[in-house]
Amino acid sequence: MVILASQSPRRRELLARILDDFRVCPADIDETPRPQESAEEYVERLAREKASAVQGQFPQDCIIAADTTVVIDGLMLQKPESDDHAFAMLSQLRGREHCVLTGLAVYTPRIESARVVSTRVRFAPVSDELLWAYVASGEPSDKAGAYALQGVGDVLIESIDGSVSNVIGLPLQVLSQLLAHAKVNLSLSRSGN
Repeated sequence: MVILASQSPRRRELLARILDDFRVCPADIDETPRPQESAEEYVERLAREKASAVQGQFPQDCIIAADTTVVIDGLMLQKPESDDHAFAMLSQLRGREHCVLTGLAVYTPRIESARVVSTRVRFAPVSDELLWAYVASGEPSDKAGAYALQGVGDVLIESIDGSVSNVIGLPLQVLSQLLAHAKVNLSLSRSGN
C-alpha cells in the first residue's frame, strides 16, 4: 500500500493522477526551521521527518511525504498568518522572480529516497487592488507564499521555469522516478481518484 503523509488536498489530487490506490495519513511533526538551516535543507528535512513519522505507523508500506516553501531574497515565505500578512507576502513577490522548493521523500522497508525540486516563478507587476481582491478570495490563507497556482492565483503569474506540479506541491516527474526506483507501479489517470 502507498501512504501519502499529507493532509493537503492539492497533493492528494496530484498523486491521484499517477496512482489509483493510496491512503492518506498526515504526519504530525514540528515544522519550526532550525537556526542556520537553508531552505533546501529545511524542506528536505521536513519531508524526511514526515515520511519517518508515518513509516513508524506503517512499516511495510511505501510512504510519500513532501514539504513546500517559497523563497525570495533568501527568506522562506510560509503560510500567511493574516490577510495583511498575505498581502505583504504577495507585495514582496509582485513583479519579481522567486523560487518554489519542495522536499520530497519516498520511504519503503528497503529504501529511503529524498530530493529537493526547485521551480522559478515570476509574478506579474499587478496592482494593489488585484492583490487585495486575491486575498479576499480566501485562497492565500493556507498556501506557502500566500498563493495557489492551481486556483485563481494563476492571474498573478507571468511565467514558470520548471515543474508546474512542484509549485502546486508535489513534483510528479521526480516523484514518478522515486516511485519507479521503489518498485511502485504507476497508474496514470486522466480523472484522478
